[in-house]
Amino acid sequence: MSYDIQLCDPVSHKTLHTNTKHEIGGGTQAIGGTTELWLNITYNYAKFFRETIDKDEGIRFLYGKTGAESIPILEKAISQLDDNVDDDYWKATEGNAKRALCGLLAFAQLRPDGIWDGD
Repeated sequence: MSYDIQLCDPVSHKTLHTNTKHEIGGGTQAIGGTTELWLNITYNYAKFFRETIDKDEGIRFLYGKTGAESIPILEKAISQLDDNVDDDYWKATEGNAKRALCGLLAFAQLRPDGIWDGD
């Protein structure tokens, strides 16, 4: 199980794109990069998102917010997590969760006008 989180156009609700390809990836990797502001994040990190973003909604707390509104939320959550990244993406470490949040933060900074949506 995982979260598919994307930053969407506020009018069309379609996933936004960058002008150049990026390599920000999660549970799914786009070989050669992608322009989509979309990230798949494993549910294994859910406890860290509930501890740092919202105790009830976790990362889903971002849904419906603009990129701009999410920046301070993401920065605060990132600052609360350790840097213990594991080579195993699926391992539930604070560092792995932090890496995912850093990807979302980068998207929010690129398109602060976008609206978060997810599955």
